[in-house]
Amino acid sequence: MSCSSYRMGSNDSSMVSPMTPMESVPSKMSDFYIGLALAVSSSLFIGSSFIIKKKALIKLANGDVSQRASEGGYGYLREWMWWMGVITMGLGEACNFAAYAFAPASLVTPLGALSVLVTAVLSSRLLKERLNLLGKIGCAVCLLGSTVIVIHSPKEEEVASMADLALKMKDAVFILYVVSVILVTLFIVIYVAPRYGRSNIIVYISVCSLIGSLSVLSVKGLGLAIKETLSGNQQLTNLLTYFWLGSVAACVSVQLVYLNKALDMFNTSMVTPIYYVFFTTFVILASSILYKEFRLTFVVLSESFTNDLQRFSSLGRAAPQEVRCWAVIVRCMCPSRLQPSTVRAALERNTQIF
Repeated sequence: MSCSSYRMGSNDSSMVSPMTPMESVPSKMSDFYIGLALAVSSSLFIGSSFIIKKKALIKLANGDVSQRASEGGYGYLREWMWWMGVITMGLGEACNFAAYAFAPASLVTPLGALSVLVTAVLSSRLLKERLNLLGKIGCAVCLLGSTVIVIHSPKEEEVASMADLALKMKDAVFILYVVSVILVTLFIVIYVAPRYGRSNIIVYISVCSLIGSLSVLSVKGLGLAIKETLSGNQQLTNLLTYFWLGSVAACVSVQLVYLNKALDMFNTSMVTPIYYVFFTTFVILASSILYKEFRLTFVVLSESFTNDLQRFSSLGRAAPQEVRCWAVIVRCMCPSRLQPSTVRAALERNTQIF
């Protein structure tokens, strides 16, 4: 129970008193462990799903070669084991989604890297795949780097309604990103994949990750539409809802096709960590563009450096050259959110005493 819960008083049944912070501690700890269990379960499900799908693809490869994913076939759609892998991945994503309701993102997100370790262990045991020392070190460094990025990435700006989201979608930078993703994906699919797809693991994973960044934004938009509908604000007549629905279906379909191609040709223990890193990176990039996360961070930095300059001026000392240069650099990064006169005045005052 939360701190806002109430209990009946012992002296007067009509009086209620708020629970003390100490009484809410067991509830918070319970939520923490529930979130932890869900996050670990999510990693186990997702990590296992790669192995199950790989087993299905190997079984298919031993039969009709023309039906292999790497040959452009879709024979895996008739394999019950492949569908079992898809269902397992769906369960993992559901557990991961639920974990965020109980535990902080700083705990849940890094635990997502466990899925890579689960895949590496199971692929070694069940698929007899081996990684050399450099491969293991590379996987560890990639996971560490992506985890650090996720933990320290700025929190996204809240979107209260579909109208707010529609307004953000009109931003020129976001439109440029979406168009760029589509064009780059088409270039990879049409030109790069036929030539280098079989020899370079990055090719198919790049397609999955680029389209995956759009699928995450689409899922979030669809989730917002469902949330508003359940709260009484009908969104079933909103064309944007069906746009998100169609986008989710298209993006997920493309991801499945090219992820299967990558799994069919390369070791699972290599596909999983690279896909995890690429996917996480592009999702952070797409979210930061749509929700203007990093622009807000630059504004804070700009104001901080400006205050440093003003403080040095008030002390009658010349501001260090490094601080002065940083203020100019950060000011250039976010010209639309910081008043030019603020930094200009501080720089002019410091210029006079140099």
